[in-house]
Amino acid sequence: MSMIATVVKPMHREGYRFVPIFAAATLVLFLLWQPLGWIGLGLTVWCYYFFRDPDRVTPAREGLIVSPADGVVQMIGRYPPPEELGIGTEPMTRVAVFMNVFNCHVNRAPIAGGIEKIAYRPGKFFNASLDKASTDNERNGLAIRMEDGRAIGVVQIAGLVARRIVCEVKEGQALLTGERFGMIRFGSRLDVYLPEGVAPLVAVGQTTIAGETVLADLASPEPQRPGAVR
Repeated sequence: MSMIATVVKPMHREGYRFVPIFAAATLVLFLLWQPLGWIGLGLTVWCYYFFRDPDRVTPAREGLIVSPADGVVQMIGRYPPPEELGIGTEPMTRVAVFMNVFNCHVNRAPIAGGIEKIAYRPGKFFNASLDKASTDNERNGLAIRMEDGRAIGVVQIAGLVARRIVCEVKEGQALLTGERFGMIRFGSRLDVYLPEGVAPLVAVGQTTIAGETVLADLASPEPQRPGAVR
């Protein structure tokens, strides 16, 4: 890979709405006062960086559940999935991945399957790092039915700064593991609800890469994997 390709990444189409605005504002700021222009240039570069959409190499083995987002595993616990997803009311193991404003915000399917349901629910905009964000914040959830009949829930959750959830797929559509399905603008969180009996193979505090980091393995009997800060 060339040095340019390492730094310059493709941009998600949502970015084409914002980067020109930032660039135009930067030009105005340069005309007004050069120091402001340099600040604007930095913000323009950040805006492009926020909307970057690089390719990812997804593990191809059947049964692997990958992270739907770049970020940090913030919480792991057992919680009932959102009722509107229709995948049951009993607690499931939930892995929450928090994205800050410097992470790539393109979201990817955690596993292959058919989209059984897409459910949007308006709500508040608490900090996405808070536990109550899962129940109180604006969210958009996908129920993905796998070939073996089990379902996985993946929920896009808006945060304190995030004010726009983008979902680019439809009910009935088939997804491949790691395939793009949407994004959230300007910081947020993704929750993944694992099928019963499936333990997460990541630990709280671990950094994840969307489409690449393995969250769990349907075929593995391994218990929840601990982590240690070193």
